[in-house]
Amino acid sequence: MKLASQSQLSSWLPSIHPQVWIFAIGRFLSEVGTGFTLFYAPIFFVNQLGLSATSVGVALGSASISGVVGRIVGGSLADSEYWGRRRTLLLATAISAIASLVLAATNNFTILVIGSLISGLGIGFYWPAAEALVADASQIDNRRETFAIARLADNLGLAIGIVLAGFLIAIVGNYRWLFVIDAISFMVFFGVVYVGISETEQQQIEESEKIELFASWMAVLSVDTLAKPLEEKQLVARHRRFLVYIAVNIFFTIYISQIHSTLPLYFKNFVFVESTTEGFAQTTISGLFACHLVFAIICQLPVTSILKRCSHTLALTVSAILWAIGFGLIWISGTAPSHHLVWVILALGVFAVAIVSYTPSAASLVTELAPENQRGVYFSINALCWAVGSFIGHPLGGWALDHPQIITSSFWLCFILSVAIAVAILQ
Repeated sequence: MKLASQSQLSSWLPSIHPQVWIFAIGRFLSEVGTGFTLFYAPIFFVNQLGLSATSVGVALGSASISGVVGRIVGGSLADSEYWGRRRTLLLATAISAIASLVLAATNNFTILVIGSLISGLGIGFYWPAAEALVADASQIDNRRETFAIARLADNLGLAIGIVLAGFLIAIVGNYRWLFVIDAISFMVFFGVVYVGISETEQQQIEESEKIELFASWMAVLSVDTLAKPLEEKQLVARHRRFLVYIAVNIFFTIYISQIHSTLPLYFKNFVFVESTTEGFAQTTISGLFACHLVFAIICQLPVTSILKRCSHTLALTVSAILWAIGFGLIWISGTAPSHHLVWVILALGVFAVAIVSYTPSAASLVTELAPENQRGVYFSINALCWAVGSFIGHPLGGWALDHPQIITSSFWLCFILSVAIAVAILQ
């Protein structure tokens, strides 16, 4: 019986490269700090500093501008034999720590924008190198599970951070300490990468196939210039699949941006507690998003295992349909005469499954489509989708929250219609 259970556990946790586990620990510790601020930042800037929801959305969306620069440079540096994944990650965590300290000192719109721009730059440097490092340490037969482990660490850290932040706010009532703790977590992550992460080993590349730092971006846009005669059709086909994926990925990143910035404020100001005219308390919002992440943690490996049997297209289609269902439940939560909390819990549960259906398949697809000597650039372009999604999603959500209830409610219905477009692109 014991041997059978151990065998089953091994099937759920396939052989993962030791460096992935070390990196996952660092990500977990960093995400604990991020959980302190991710869902509380909009509430602090709107309800405590007195900024409008639209201006906060614009300020948070401005991180996408610097994020574009960070992702372009970061992806190229991650692929560079003279810089690499590890140094790029160290630079990213240092910049992110500075950004959190600036946000902790924010008292007006200008400082908020400056802090957001610095934060966007750190995030831009981070993601291409982080995804490329995990891709380097994965194998074809366990690639989705490897990315799932990394996401599991992210979600577990966020869940713990959100719960601790709720208690801290209830006791101290000072939101600025949340950003200070976030800065400390980035410093700890810096230490983990510095001590425990070595530069990943990539397959040897022939001298004729090496690509200069920024020339690789042109190579992605013009596959024909790199393709050997016998490989040309295959490379062009992979390139076209990648461009189709990028188009639909922007939809997914816009959806995810609503969870991080729009929904916390929506639950606070638009979804009322039974028989009152007040929104959910901070502790309730904290508990809701913590449960959302815990459910995502529980579902991550089982959902990844189930969807592993499906094509990437089918897995992403399933995720898109779940997003539509979740947005429908959010609409009901703001318009139903009763049981608002029940509808919100159901919506966040569906969103959790939608996210865990999306992230491992998306990262695995990019790994399969990218040439090994261009993984940093391909993941950089993939990360640019997140910058575009945030740039569109944050201001759009803030605009909707600054309008009457009827417009805010219709906002979620529009997202349901957009899912049809995303599914059409996938097909």
